[in-house]
Amino acid sequence: MINFIIKFTTTKQWPPYSPDLNPLDYSIWGYLESKACEKPHKTIKSLKRAIKKAWKEMPDEMVERVVDSWPGRLQACIDANGGHFE
Repeated sequence: MINFIIKFTTTKQWPPYSPDLNPLDYSIWGYLESKACEKPHKTIKSLKRAIKKAWKEMPDEMVERVVDSWPGRLQACIDANGGHFE
């Protein structure tokens, strides 16, 4: 992922911290949560197992879509002068 970002972004263009630009925040965590929490867990160990299982079963196509959307999200952040965007 870092190599992907570096190819499209210079250090002067590097955006401020934004959850809108973090693929884990805007996509991956929500997916993992929905899959891992489909049923209640009685123990932390059970929840950890479910998260690891969801991670392993995450479709490659989903990850590709998330990565492919990143340049557009970066541009939206630039257009919003680093502020919030949808």
